[in-house]
Amino acid sequence: MKKTTISILTLFAITTMNAQNKSHLDKTKPTEERIDLLMKQMTLEEKVGQMNQYNGFWEVTGPAPKGGTAELKYEHLRKGLVGSMLTVRGVDQVRAVQKIAVEQTRLGIPLIIGFDVIHGYKTLSPIPLAEAASWDLAAIKKSAQVAASEASASGINWTFGPMVDISREARWGRVMEGAGEDPFLGSKIAEARVKGFQGETIKDLAKVNTIAACAKHFAAYGFSESGKEYNTVDIGNATLYNTVLPPFKAAKDAGVRTFMNSFNILNGIPATGNKFLQRDILKGKWNFDGFVITDWASIKEMINHGFAADGKEASQRAVEAGADMDMESHLYVAELANLVKEGKVDVKLVDDAVRRILRVKFELGLFDNPFLYCDEKREKETVGSKANNDAVLDMAKKSIVLLKNEKNLLPLKKSGQKIALIGALANDKTSPLGSWRIASDDNTAISVLEGMQQYKGNQLTYEKGADLTVGATTFTAELVFNTTDKSGFEAAKKVASAADVVVMVLGEHGFQSGEGRSRTSLDLPGVQQELLEEIYKVNPNIVLVLNNGRPLVLPWAAENIPAIVEAWQLGTQSGNAVAQVLYGDYNPSGKLPMSFPRNVGQCPIYYNFHNTGRPTNSDKNVFWSHYTDVEKTPQFPFGFGLSYTTFEYKNLKLDKLTYAKAEKVNVSVELTNTGIFDGKEVVQLYIRDVSASLSRPVKELKGFELVELKKGETKTIRFTLTENELGFFDNDGNYLVEPGTFKVFVGTNSDEVKETEFVLK
Repeated sequence: MKKTTISILTLFAITTMNAQNKSHLDKTKPTEERIDLLMKQMTLEEKVGQMNQYNGFWEVTGPAPKGGTAELKYEHLRKGLVGSMLTVRGVDQVRAVQKIAVEQTRLGIPLIIGFDVIHGYKTLSPIPLAEAASWDLAAIKKSAQVAASEASASGINWTFGPMVDISREARWGRVMEGAGEDPFLGSKIAEARVKGFQGETIKDLAKVNTIAACAKHFAAYGFSESGKEYNTVDIGNATLYNTVLPPFKAAKDAGVRTFMNSFNILNGIPATGNKFLQRDILKGKWNFDGFVITDWASIKEMINHGFAADGKEASQRAVEAGADMDMESHLYVAELANLVKEGKVDVKLVDDAVRRILRVKFELGLFDNPFLYCDEKREKETVGSKANNDAVLDMAKKSIVLLKNEKNLLPLKKSGQKIALIGALANDKTSPLGSWRIASDDNTAISVLEGMQQYKGNQLTYEKGADLTVGATTFTAELVFNTTDKSGFEAAKKVASAADVVVMVLGEHGFQSGEGRSRTSLDLPGVQQELLEEIYKVNPNIVLVLNNGRPLVLPWAAENIPAIVEAWQLGTQSGNAVAQVLYGDYNPSGKLPMSFPRNVGQCPIYYNFHNTGRPTNSDKNVFWSHYTDVEKTPQFPFGFGLSYTTFEYKNLKLDKLTYAKAEKVNVSVELTNTGIFDGKEVVQLYIRDVSASLSRPVKELKGFELVELKKGETKTIRFTLTENELGFFDNDGNYLVEPGTFKVFVGTNSDEVKETEFVLK
């Protein structure tokens, strides 16, 4: 009888436990209550497991791995000690790894699947720096939507983007991944990209075609000294609060659900272990309720920084600072539970991190349907679709910047011309895809040659001229450039001499920019500059099409070449976009999001600098702020970009000259299309706070509008300045709006502007 009673009690206990285990799956309960119910069931080890992200490098649908790290990761996955996987992609692989998590672990907590969906998944948009050159927020948002649709169709529900690092340093390879040098433009683009990936509200995360976004790298990674990857950052608080942080705050306000900390140190403390950044600002002052993931193995790298003696101390410093999830350093899962048991880490820190991670998983709908993103039919219909290709083509055309067009060499005539096309990049179907395109396949870009071949009215002849690189070109290896083989020069010169117009496609290889691709020279690599000059000798009617992931130094070309087109690395539809712009089927409207230097010795160079005490040569001697060997101005300034038509600015007006604090400042200007083509113009508004408690930049972008005008048409463009635009942060992070004189500048770029001023009382 006693044995029977015990059996009944045991059965009751098991039944009760199972019911409890499923209570968090009740969709009618509020999310926070569901999180509470789940966490009550979790062991300390299972909680730490949610804070652990592993890179998948085995065939999940194949046999279980045997030996090494892969076997360890597989066993941890089965034990519920993994919260997220990255680089697992494709519905079959994601379903397989998700099945292990939800069917073979004690609590069945689904994984969040992360991937670097930076400027597309399979169908690629331009690199982010190129997209920023469009200044077209709707197009940028659409580009992120395309990326999210393809990634989500392939099982992915979290991207490690957007990168919102502001950088003034063209030597730093990762400028290709951001929005350039300006915090105002960068903030607007951050918002567009977050909403493109995630949807308008957090509720949209549960839709099948959205993915969680990640604002990175928090913070100041773009200010790495000398542009060297992973290098020290040493900046003042004024730069931190006014330049570095605004795009991150914009991403947070747009609803971004995750942040990624950065590799660099700031004020002597690695970002991964920086409590000031992660707890005081992000989770404290900004009240961010998503979670923070480390960058790749950055917890372990704090040992190299000299900030931790070993993995145990590194784990303690990271969790105390607010790093919620460990990407691939293996340290949280190895050390954190013991640190709690030893009393060195408060379990409340673990609970807070786990709550944040679970919150995002609930928001993504993974608990309601762990296989929400695992639909083979949708994957086949979505990835590489015509609609997606049309969207990235539109984005690519909008990203092109016309830098020079003497004698109206462009647009090309559509018939009756002999055109020579020269350059290895002109016939390259891989390099235009750019960097950070892990899921895309080589040889899938439309080349410039293929794009121009769509126009049948001219005689088009192609010659390579010279190879750009030697040997294999991969994401993880250093590139080797051709510096000696000029055997193709003569053939190229021959076709050039017989042509009416020469189109030369030169620049960087797609893997010459991106992570780990810092440069000390910003010239055309290899023998390209020599090829350009040799072709110029036989035919100066050259259209130089640049393929690059960063600003380049082009003094000779800027002086001698009549037409220069900044075509970046434009993704899948690259060649079609370039051809349509060259032939005038699309009138270029892009504007530079970064200043182009005259000489690499000017770097970092940016438009929103602070005046020195001797900004001009007022005394006609050498004792003023300048270089002795080159102009101190950029070759092409921030915001610069031409059109096939021309625009005239006139009648810059304020509604009055004196304003009270908190009163709106209304600005208007008339814009006229004075040329012979319809076109678009990015009207840019800048201000200067002439005298303040902290020195303010000579110009700061505070508004812009992309305006489309028919030839001969005039429109009045209006801007409103509020305290959000007129103020700044002091060195303690307090936002100030101070009385005084403000200059207002409106024009076509940061240098060419109309000017007026007002007084704020």
